[in-house]
Amino acid sequence: MPPVAAVPLPLRRTVFRGSTVVARGLLTPNQLRGPAWRRLFADVYVHVDTPVSHALMARAAAAMVVPGAVVTGRSAAVMWGVDMAGADDEVELTVPRSSHPRRIRGVRVRRAELLAGHVRRHRGVAVTSPAATAVRLAASLPVDDGVVAVDRLASAGLADLDEVRSLAALGRGPGSTRARQTCALADGLAGSPQETRLRLLVGRSPLPPPVAQFTVRDDNGFVARVDFAWPELRVALEYDGLWHAEPGQFARDRQRLNRLHAAGWRVFFVTAADLRDPARLIARLRALLTDAGVR
Repeated sequence: MPPVAAVPLPLRRTVFRGSTVVARGLLTPNQLRGPAWRRLFADVYVHVDTPVSHALMARAAAAMVVPGAVVTGRSAAVMWGVDMAGADDEVELTVPRSSHPRRIRGVRVRRAELLAGHVRRHRGVAVTSPAATAVRLAASLPVDDGVVAVDRLASAGLADLDEVRSLAALGRGPGSTRARQTCALADGLAGSPQETRLRLLVGRSPLPPPVAQFTVRDDNGFVARVDFAWPELRVALEYDGLWHAEPGQFARDRQRLNRLHAAGWRVFFVTAADLRDPARLIARLRALLTDAGVR
């Protein structure tokens, strides 16, 4: 006979230890094994209707699997509202160097000393501050991915770039040099990760550097805000993402493009496919800038 799907009201919206609720008589072991409950970690459960996100997994791991740990890295970014990890990705926790090593499926437990004053209590668990989270990501990810991460935290208004760079300057040990280099490349202006990748690609090319998030104006005032611009040439560079396919967006994009053309601007659009062929992209952009008068 299948176990009864008993769902006590206090357990509907919370993560809990199975052993605790059994000891309190809220559930029997047989009921806990039933279809009403989802096992997140050993002895850690949630009601089956509760959406399982990375943030939920991070809170459960920090509160119940490794008590006293601090949520760091991508997991901390997610806790601050920047979506950088999915429900199936490993949760990153950090414990003091003096702690014993631990191997837990679904959790990466680091041993490191965190900067004093940069651990916050957030959503019920200890999490590194947005600035410290940015530095951790800058130190641990490939450079371009790290710049994307820092830009996302900064553009969301969570981390101040000056503070991030100051923290990176204090770092020592593995990853510290990369963190400083990565934080120096961030500008916090990008509206999407692909805009950051486009900026880095153009910045490493022989082309003159564009101005990011440039506001185009004419004699009548505001025309448009463009991702990148060479104002003296009246050339704009735009990343064309999936959001442009949203209902009504096509018409708005055409109206905006017509305003830019009327103001004497040329617009070069870049897609995800273009970024996969950087040499061809830079060659096409160079040709456009040359035609516009760049030397």
